[in-house]
Amino acid sequence: MSSPSIAFVCASNNPRILAENLLRSPAIASGAYPLEVIENAASATQAYNLGLDRTKADIIVFLHHDVYLPLGWDDLLRQRIAEVEAVDPNWALLGAFGIAMDSRAYGPVWSSSIDFIAGLMPLAPVPVQSFDELLFVLRRASGLRFDAGLTGWHMYGTDIVCQARAKGLGAYSVALPLIHNDGYKETLDANFEAAFRYMARKWSNMLPLKTPVVKITRSARDLYKWRWNLWRSRKQRRAQAAPDARDPRDYARACGWMDLRPSLSAYAAERVSDRNTS
Repeated sequence: MSSPSIAFVCASNNPRILAENLLRSPAIASGAYPLEVIENAASATQAYNLGLDRTKADIIVFLHHDVYLPLGWDDLLRQRIAEVEAVDPNWALLGAFGIAMDSRAYGPVWSSSIDFIAGLMPLAPVPVQSFDELLFVLRRASGLRFDAGLTGWHMYGTDIVCQARAKGLGAYSVALPLIHNDGYKETLDANFEAAFRYMARKWSNMLPLKTPVVKITRSARDLYKWRWNLWRSRKQRRAQAAPDARDPRDYARACGWMDLRPSLSAYAAERVSDRNTS
């Protein structure tokens, strides 16, 4: 079976952030994969549908412009795809950070906004109810597209998972270590509440839905509670955050993620040994 073709799609409104993070990623800098950068789009769903139409690749990676992918990340992605296909040939989505059906968070990803590695390590693909939008992967054959009615820049990682679940297609968290150089955020814009209410109406039969940020329910109680906690913790969060102006490779080095290829080699050797002793 031939290896699937892969393309990357990124929505960006800041050339500096793009250049200092995503474009430094070895897989992107090498030119080995197509990269569609959609600039200054009105919404994430508009940008990503346009990116989906501009590439014909079998696998499309949607990611933020402040993400850095360590050396060997693309090979690791191919390995994760093979692992998922071994248990679910009809999969639709993979994500680097997701919320499982039991509400546990799976990564691992490093974020400068919190200055630590977030998410449990999935030892096998974990079915999820939502993704963080920093990076997720779509299999074109799934036929999924982004809901143009979801305006702004929030909740589309949860919506696309709900679409997959409604069609009986698999969405999984898998281990794809990366650096999210997102920096401190005081709060989220006004479109966040609009996205919350849109999702609560659209997916009322699936509620409650736990996202990486807030639990979506029929009432807005959890939204207001989250907003209050965000405001109350702002000084602590500001002090905790790492500088996003720093080279993401420094953070990758500190995490032990500068080169993911040795771990791939070790994994392959273990699988051979397991087969020989079984």
